[in-house]
Amino acid sequence: MSLRLENVHGPGLEPHLDALGRLRIAVFREYPYLYDGTLDYERRYLRTYLDSPRSLVVLASDGDEIVGATTCVPLADEGPEFRAPFEAAGIPLDSVFYFGESILLPAYRGQGTGRAFFERREAHARTLPGLKFTAFCAVDRPEDHPRRPAGHRPLDDFWRRMGYEKRPNLHSTFVWKEIDEPAETAKTLTFWLKRWD
Repeated sequence: MSLRLENVHGPGLEPHLDALGRLRIAVFREYPYLYDGTLDYERRYLRTYLDSPRSLVVLASDGDEIVGATTCVPLADEGPEFRAPFEAAGIPLDSVFYFGESILLPAYRGQGTGRAFFERREAHARTLPGLKFTAFCAVDRPEDHPRRPAGHRPLDDFWRRMGYEKRPNLHSTFVWKEIDEPAETAKTLTFWLKRWD
């Protein structure tokens, strides 16, 4: 099944905003994020990528339907909860390019799109001056989490093959509402880094 990948920058994301928001809600509803999202929140969240001229969003389409996407932006253009762990560790924000989500509907997984997403984001990051790290974060869940599906395989091994190292000293707290939760609660996410210099 061949998907069409399209690079979109900054304001070019505007026509795809709601489709990307709906895709994020659908994919992140799955374990391990269990996100109970709203389109209004998604529109606000995605403004980071609209407002940064140095951002990149890669859209994966099957015909006219967007079935996957990945995002990245200079860390200096991200929100304070993303920047804070790096500031505390003394890592200059301008040296880090932040990778947001990589999301793909289940029917399209396992065909190499995840690797293509990393390659496109890394290629874009390397066009910007001063790059020393690319980074992303992932939610921390215990192995005995009650909603962990049978046979669930974390992506840690894939991320390591792509050259990333988990950095437990770099973590942040984010707040969202999980499915079946009455209100938002705080979750810890840990960053993974790849050094480029």
